[in-house]
Amino acid sequence: MMGTAVGLIAAIAVVAALDYASTVFAPVAFAIFIIAIVWPLQRELQARLPRLIALAIVMAVTAATFVAFGSLIGWAFGRIGRALIAGAAQFQGLYEQLTAWLEGHGIVVASLWAEHFNVGWLIRTAQGVTSRVNTTMSFWLVVLVYVLIGLLEVDDARAKVAALQNRDAARVVLDGSAAMASRFRRYMLVRTLMSVMTGVLVWAFATLMGLPLALEWGAIAFVLNYIPFIGPFVATVLPTLYALAQFASWQAAVVLFSGLNLIQFAVGSYIEPRVAGNVLAMSPFVVLFAVFAWMFLWGIAGAFIGVPITIAAIAFCAQHPKSRWIADLLGSPKRPSAQSVDEAPAG
Repeated sequence: MMGTAVGLIAAIAVVAALDYASTVFAPVAFAIFIIAIVWPLQRELQARLPRLIALAIVMAVTAATFVAFGSLIGWAFGRIGRALIAGAAQFQGLYEQLTAWLEGHGIVVASLWAEHFNVGWLIRTAQGVTSRVNTTMSFWLVVLVYVLIGLLEVDDARAKVAALQNRDAARVVLDGSAAMASRFRRYMLVRTLMSVMTGVLVWAFATLMGLPLALEWGAIAFVLNYIPFIGPFVATVLPTLYALAQFASWQAAVVLFSGLNLIQFAVGSYIEPRVAGNVLAMSPFVVLFAVFAWMFLWGIAGAFIGVPITIAAIAFCAQHPKSRWIADLLGSPKRPSAQSVDEAPAG
């Protein structure tokens, strides 16, 4: 009983620390995630080139990837934002139709519009977005610094762990780190392939439906698909609302919404599990909890890194007999093959 209470108190303290010191822990978590992904490239390069030159190449590739994603996000959302401003009259008319219908059914919302949706609200929103962009840039600069330092210390850290007198602890750390890094790379490969597929399908379907800015909607679907559950939901709702104003027909919006959801379901629930296999299989409940729990702690960054953190926890728990049950609960334990079942003794 005492041990359970101490464990609960420790867990609460850890969560509180992660929340309070998010500016410290979040960049470290992202840096570890990125180091695990790019380390094979660093290792191969430094086997052929001087270590610092190899590090410079890896950092340049990493920074270029950040810039590419940031530019893609800025381009897509910027184009759609300008289109929304240009079509403000259409959205105003759509809102008036909606409020008239709601008020006809006894729901009064006009006062909410007058209170919240005004010029001052638009200015504050624009200022908030600008501030968030500046904060995001600072965050990623800190992450890059951690990645730079971390890549320099990977070999030294491995040597220190291998030299530990507690051989069992050394084995858990080394094997867990290797398993974690392998699963991180598999996760990002699968997630990228599925995001590209989702983006292309959304672009094609939006083009088929005649929705303006089809390429931009495909780009947004590609980027947001890296955030499980929340990203696909946003990537489905936003073009549906835009279509409602553009087509002035709720039937067309319903068709678009249904088609986008069918794409998300087919890719996320049918294709992705078959591509990922048992290595990354996790209960949808665990994935959803990880996304929302870490988003609560670290915002959008937490929504992205929540699943990799869970993957890391599963990888380390699977290395020790006393914690393997946690990995079995959170992950997907390997099912016995048909051959092993047939070879099992009868009776």
